[in-house]
Amino acid sequence: MILVILAHPNFDKSISNNTIINELKKSNLELEIRNIHSLYPDYRINVKAEQEALLRHQTIVFQCPFYWLNIPAILKIWFEEVFEYQFAYGSKGDKLKDKNFILSSTVGADEKEYKLIGKHHRDISEFIKNIEQTAYGAQMNYLPPTFLYSSSIKAGNSVEEVSKRAKDYAKKLITRLTEITKIENAVGKQLY
Repeated sequence: MILVILAHPNFDKSISNNTIINELKKSNLELEIRNIHSLYPDYRINVKAEQEALLRHQTIVFQCPFYWLNIPAILKIWFEEVFEYQFAYGSKGDKLKDKNFILSSTVGADEKEYKLIGKHHRDISEFIKNIEQTAYGAQMNYLPPTFLYSSSIKAGNSVEEVSKRAKDYAKKLITRLTEITKIENAVGKQLY
């Protein structure tokens, strides 16, 4: 089974994230989707419940928007509290070792804005190094992240364009997760 940690403060209004999650639900994948903003609107994370969810799954997908050049605040807090000492790191902190870590993020801006000559002057991967290091610090398999660019109507995209891009993106994500699951089933729990 795959765990999806959904972290969007305005999920009900997000065309792209709603479409992605709905397509994942319609797939044949065995999923547990945890909308942490809905579960913890006061940002008081139930650490034990979240750790138990992590332990039940081999692949964890973090689905969130990418805005202000970062992940949402609730996901930062979630990492700080759930990936605690002696659970995710430390001398006995190997509970997440060899689990797969995938960041799946929607980006309102066009991909060209995340280039050296673009608006943000660097590739998006440079903005998420802390997320990558979080996975490595927990001894997880950090798999290449995926991004859905031009995913916001606020950036001038039409509802139809965003919906179509999100459906296409979801299909690719489902294919990737299906392949990972097949490999895991063939070789055991560890992907690498």
